[in-house]
Amino acid sequence: MASTYLTYTQSSPSTAEGQKFTLSMWVKKSKNGSTQGLWGNTYSNTHRGYIYFSDDDTLRYYDSAGTNYATTHKFRDPSGWYHIVVAVDTTLATSGDRIKMYKNGERITNFGTSTAPSQNDTMKLANTTNTPTMGRMVEAGTSYYFDGIISHAHLTQGYVYDATPFGETDSTTGNWKIKTAVTGVTYGTNGFWWLKDSIATTDHSSNSNAFSVAGGTLTKTEDCPDNVFATFSPLNHDHANANATLQNANTLAYGGDNNSYNYSVSTLGMPKGNGKFYFEAKYLSYDGVEAAVGIVDMDYVSELFFENRPLASAANTTTIGRVLLNANGRSIIAGTENASYGFGSWANNDIICMACDMENGAFYFRKNNGSWANSGDPTSGSTRTGAIDIHSTTPWDRSTHWGVWAGDNETGYDKFALNTGNGYFGTTAVSSAGTNASGIGIFEYNVPAGYTALSTKGLNL
Repeated sequence: MASTYLTYTQSSPSTAEGQKFTLSMWVKKSKNGSTQGLWGNTYSNTHRGYIYFSDDDTLRYYDSAGTNYATTHKFRDPSGWYHIVVAVDTTLATSGDRIKMYKNGERITNFGTSTAPSQNDTMKLANTTNTPTMGRMVEAGTSYYFDGIISHAHLTQGYVYDATPFGETDSTTGNWKIKTAVTGVTYGTNGFWWLKDSIATTDHSSNSNAFSVAGGTLTKTEDCPDNVFATFSPLNHDHANANATLQNANTLAYGGDNNSYNYSVSTLGMPKGNGKFYFEAKYLSYDGVEAAVGIVDMDYVSELFFENRPLASAANTTTIGRVLLNANGRSIIAGTENASYGFGSWANNDIICMACDMENGAFYFRKNNGSWANSGDPTSGSTRTGAIDIHSTTPWDRSTHWGVWAGDNETGYDKFALNTGNGYFGTTAVSSAGTNASGIGIFEYNVPAGYTALSTKGLNL
């Protein structure tokens, strides 16, 4: 949650720990355009230090000891994890080497601001008995929380490292990936390794510097640097990205103003002709305005949100490919609404399950743990038994990728929670996980055989 932060009680740090330290953490941003603290320490106006994202989406390190760094690079990707390392060694003779910052294994060399500390300065960020915090910084009495997910956070004090102890290049893909087994790292008295593979407060370093949740609620998620799950995209929602609200790491979407219509489309797309995917959308609130959930042709996302088309209405004329289920239990394909689809209307807290056979252009809906609508069989393959079949339509022929979509027909406040396998509907965990043969993700109900989560691992099966 965006008001969650962690603290711990450290021993009195030595001068060496204030001169040399390394912070390594994997983070996934949920929101752009706001100041968000990653690691902060505020003792007084003249004794404070922060590592944070600024409201211009740059990464910054400010320390009242006389340090101010701001990257020119913008951190704006809501669908991927960033590995961020800040390594400090003020004992070095070369001023430009005293602060080193890394993104996904590469040293950052371009800065809009780069005021280095003096040689042998003791940095305020790492040299105070005041309680340091992760996920929040406090400036002039105002708290700035990190809005996103943090994993595998390391702090070494008195010892300096680059990014390589904590990450490595994948020999197959060439991408920078997490090291889940970290060796050869000395943490110092106040160092730690938090959030290794759960939300337990354990310190996985050789120390016992366990953390406390000082504010908000720490929520577990299957989303991690090794497997990124689709969420609603903060880059593509409603008209001009102005009316709809996204929350809880972008797994909640609802209208916040008039003419919201299109709440959001997913960060990841399903490729036409390849793979079978399953997701669940929980309908949290209904205001009497017709709503819908399903998939849309992602090749037309810019048109979708620029023109703010109410896709929940079959009467809306559009070239955008869509396979939707509305709150009355009717299916919508292009300009056709099928009143005899046989699904039944929704109620608050109903879970709409959708199986997307991207190999055969066949799609299936189910409410909660009931039968698939229209006697559908998601495992029927090319026979497409009971499916919403679009494999011979123009939208299918011209498309390349389809994404999850939710919205309403008018000026409403319908609210959806999306679970593509991360195990949560917003802040609520699945009550009893169903079977899932692929082993990727956690869902409320059983996943049809041959289907998997809409995630980076699911896409690579």
